[in-house]
Amino acid sequence: MSTARLTLLTALALLAFAGNSLLCRIALRDTAIDPASFTLIRIVAGALVLALLVGLRAPAALRAGSWASALALFGYAIAFSYAYLGLSAGTGALILFGAVQASMIGWGMFRGERFRGLQLFGFALAISGLIGLLLPGLSAPPLGPAALMLLAGVAWGVYSLRGRGAGDPTAVTAGNFIRAVPLAVLAAALAWVLAPGSMRVDAAGTVYALSSGALTSGLGYAIWYTVLPALRATTAATLQLSVPVITALGGVLLLAEPLSLRLVLASVAVLGGVALVVLWPKRELRNG
Repeated sequence: MSTARLTLLTALALLAFAGNSLLCRIALRDTAIDPASFTLIRIVAGALVLALLVGLRAPAALRAGSWASALALFGYAIAFSYAYLGLSAGTGALILFGAVQASMIGWGMFRGERFRGLQLFGFALAISGLIGLLLPGLSAPPLGPAALMLLAGVAWGVYSLRGRGAGDPTAVTAGNFIRAVPLAVLAAALAWVLAPGSMRVDAAGTVYALSSGALTSGLGYAIWYTVLPALRATTAATLQLSVPVITALGGVLLLAEPLSLRLVLASVAVLGGVALVVLWPKRELRNG
């Protein structure tokens, strides 16, 4: 793959990841669609696009994936949608990213991975940034939506950990999306039974949900997994640090969301802390 093509595809994938937050936030803020319907449409659209991409080259590969991973995927998607009822795009993306990285790093520590001094400091700094963002105050995000986004991040961390070494990542993701469809249908049916007046779908909200599922989820994941083999692990992890920043800038420019000092400081702490954890082994090897 040429450098220019790799750069373009990587940029598109990162924009797609940020786009998920922006599309969900604008749909739930500015249209009539409810979170359960948004999640259902998003998962169905993502499943159709990924099934088409994988099925055209290897139909049998659609059997990849597992119900446990599909449950983690669905847990991320439904908590993500409900969280964006009360969070700005940038705040939600930072909480999500921080929770994903903290859960994966924490699992590595639990499994016996040994971190050096600066890595431990980085992990503590990232956690402190998340705590500082959530502490009570005028610019603090609402506790309920923030807790849901933390849950979404942990679910995505579990999904990512389960996906390591699981074979063709695009095929596995397609299989998991397909399995997540009945879970999303069940959640929408449950929401209708418990609060029928809360179920709302309109044209604009449907377009945003379809775009989130088909473009920023389905195609976005497919593009990312295409470029991932050409990137070093540390490079890939570092590039993902840009997603909350892109999302926050998109929220300011496209959604007219405020950029608070608390969010800026928390972003520096979380992203800087994660960067220390991810990049220090590489730097240690080079200097050793």
